[in-house]
Amino acid sequence: MGHFFVLSHQLFTWQALLDILLISAALFFLYRTLLRLGTWKIMAGILLALLIFILASMLNLKGIEWIYENVSHVAVLGLIVLFQPELRKVFEKAVSVSPGLTKGLNAQFPALIADSLTKLARQRCGAIIVLPGKEPIQDKISGGFRLNAIPSQPLILSIFDTHSPGHDGAVIIEGDKLTQFGVRLPMSQSDRLSEEFGTRHHAAMGLAEQTDSLVLLVSEERGRVSLFANGEMQPAVNSDQIITAIVNHQREMGFFGGEASFRIRKRTLLQTVASLMIALVFWSSLMIAQSEVVERVLPVAIDYAPPGENLVLTGDKANEIQLHLTGPKSVIDSLALDPPSVKIDLSRMGKGIQTIIITSENLRLPRDVTLLDASPQQIKVTLTEVAEKNLPITPQLIGKLPGSLKIKKITVTPATVLVTIPVSSGEKLDNAILTTPIYLESISTDSTLFCKIIARPTIQPVAKRWPDVEVMIEVME
Repeated sequence: MGHFFVLSHQLFTWQALLDILLISAALFFLYRTLLRLGTWKIMAGILLALLIFILASMLNLKGIEWIYENVSHVAVLGLIVLFQPELRKVFEKAVSVSPGLTKGLNAQFPALIADSLTKLARQRCGAIIVLPGKEPIQDKISGGFRLNAIPSQPLILSIFDTHSPGHDGAVIIEGDKLTQFGVRLPMSQSDRLSEEFGTRHHAAMGLAEQTDSLVLLVSEERGRVSLFANGEMQPAVNSDQIITAIVNHQREMGFFGGEASFRIRKRTLLQTVASLMIALVFWSSLMIAQSEVVERVLPVAIDYAPPGENLVLTGDKANEIQLHLTGPKSVIDSLALDPPSVKIDLSRMGKGIQTIIITSENLRLPRDVTLLDASPQQIKVTLTEVAEKNLPITPQLIGKLPGSLKIKKITVTPATVLVTIPVSSGEKLDNAILTTPIYLESISTDSTLFCKIIARPTIQPVAKRWPDVEVMIEVME
């Protein structure tokens, strides 16, 4: 318990609180959107997989961690492709704003709509009336005719009369105005409705899944009224139920001023609290798991700084070393992905065999990481004094010229190269610098060849790289 309070004191900064609030908001919008679209079961599976990963990190289950670390990148891309429509809806929901308070709404408006739908149901005349919410619907609907009229029962009945050109479409009522009729709605992409329902029902469900609109439908086959909201269908038994649905929708969307516009439904409050609690548990579990102190052995490369003037590194040298490190799991994991290098400065060392002891001074480790051991603990290098000398470049000729041809003249450019050689070396320097092989069998006329240089390991160019060599061979009978 004491560890938890210490961790809380260290981690719960204003950045951490902002992090938790943003995660909570994302969970809230994602849950509401997936619930409306009917894909919340997939989201539940993802949350379960995430919970397993957190438990695996806390219990140090290496196999599960390895699977998640190697599959997670591909899984994220797959989820983005799979949930592309849902993610789009989450972003649309996040930036949706209230249409504002509409003052002076006709108090008889809900009853007017209810009476009209009830009469259409008795006449078995199909109809769809859409009451938009906060989210825009213009990019979801298509077709139709513009109209700016005050809703009335005769107008609604005439629009859905079978002889009207727009009777198969939907009517859009925004605020206290009937703005469009004969509109086509998007079809539902879920399997919430059975196949016994027709096109009109699937269109109403499609708009209710993709937006926060209230869609009122009259079935011409059944003579019944149905309500569609938040991806759910509910049959309306009587006019009072229709009126209640319209009033609740208007209150929720902020169409009334005063206290009603600030009313928060109990379900929304519970969803908000649940999102906050899940974000808090997720964040805390992740931080506790990542702050766990672990040990790991990492292979790192050795970086040799050049030796001083007139000295050269000769003989065998180690190129890699094993470091035994300890520190927070998140930091150690980062080092495993981008390991540091061991820096060995040869510029301050003299000639001869030098022994370097590997310590934390040779490394640039994060503050929370400690070096426990290194294998090998010591590295031996040999620094040899060298002198500069100009050596001739000898072309390496292989074979002989074809027929009776003979070499008349060979010109090498450059003819010499400035190199460093060990002072104490007893090597003979005859033919110490050769070109790559030149095969004479393939030469029948005067030729110019471009070659590389081959030299002994103890001989190095002063210019740090060997020059390209041009060899001109002149032949005669």
